[in-house]
Amino acid sequence: MTSDKPKLKDMPNLDLFLEMQSAERGASKNTLSAYRRDLLDFQTYLEEKGASAETAGEDDLSEFLSHLSEKGLAAGSMARKFSSLVGYYRFLLTENLRSDNPMQSMKRPKTTRPLPKLLSEADTGKLLETSQHLPEKTPADSYAKCRTICLLEILYATGMRVSEMISLKRSQVREMQRFIAISGKGGKERLVPLNDPAMEALTQWMRRRDEDSKDRHSPFLFPSRGKVGHLTRQRFAQILDDLAVKAGLDKTKISPHVLRHAFATHLLSHGADLRAVQKMLGHADISTTQIYTHVLQERAQRLVREKHPLANKKFE
Repeated sequence: MTSDKPKLKDMPNLDLFLEMQSAERGASKNTLSAYRRDLLDFQTYLEEKGASAETAGEDDLSEFLSHLSEKGLAAGSMARKFSSLVGYYRFLLTENLRSDNPMQSMKRPKTTRPLPKLLSEADTGKLLETSQHLPEKTPADSYAKCRTICLLEILYATGMRVSEMISLKRSQVREMQRFIAISGKGGKERLVPLNDPAMEALTQWMRRRDEDSKDRHSPFLFPSRGKVGHLTRQRFAQILDDLAVKAGLDKTKISPHVLRHAFATHLLSHGADLRAVQKMLGHADISTTQIYTHVLQERAQRLVREKHPLANKKFE
């Protein structure tokens, strides 16, 4: 006996929607994967009700969002799923694949942006210093050390996203070059400057990389024998975990993205212009960058509360 429930194939316009997001809006692979996952989650939910995403109404969408809320889904994840649905039904309406937009009157979930995790300048220095003293007992050790130093110096010097860094092409960088051209979100290009330690580490790594008979033929700056052809986010996270342990730091509080946060907060704490930091980070909206000023303000307030000599004094 066959079931009358619609299956995932009842989303014939999903691939068209994703193609449009890629072609017209320059959505990244990660963004497209998130859209697909969010919309298929919605379709799977609707299957239990004998409905489909293509024909869903306001009640279906409202019940789905309530279902997610009851499951305790994080506010950020709720907001992303909401945005996926908004984009999908706007696409169906624009392309005349539906005569209405059931998301039009839906209220966006309220979210509060969490403050980035802080990594002090001292702890950042410990990571960088520890990388300089990694063992070199074998050629493989020496190779890994040279690459690790380069990865850390570039990430902390530029604040680029880890996905941007690991996918850098060899053709994008040259020895003693002060800037790297980055293709960021939405295909937007920006120039990020390198400081002297990053330039030195990059020069050393490129020479080491180009000496390898296999690496020199790879288009990527950080080649890998894996399927994607370059170092993966997961592998770099493992490298950072191991380095944190060697540096005597809590690895649960350190990640590739935390180093990006460190870049921004440390620059701002030393008087850098907010607009300049926005451009280097590749933020489309300066309000995204302003979160780092809130971090600094909170830290200053905490220091006053905890360290000021009169902070805990009781007056009679």
